[in-house]
Amino acid sequence: MSENLSSFFQKPKLDPEDYYYSEEGYIVFTEKYHLKRGYCCQSGCLHCPYSFNKKKKRRK
Repeated sequence: MSENLSSFFQKPKLDPEDYYYSEEGYIVFTEKYHLKRGYCCQSGCLHCPYSFNKKKKRRK
């Protein structure tokens, strides 16, 4: 059990255009970040390019 887990605990490297801070201080991911990630997390993200509707739990 001496596996190297350091890569598991690393934070992803974000470019400045991948996110911004809201007025409340939260990180808001941009559409560019979501496209770079490559899939929809179905959380109803503000800038979701995959058109997921959280209320209907499906894509538009």
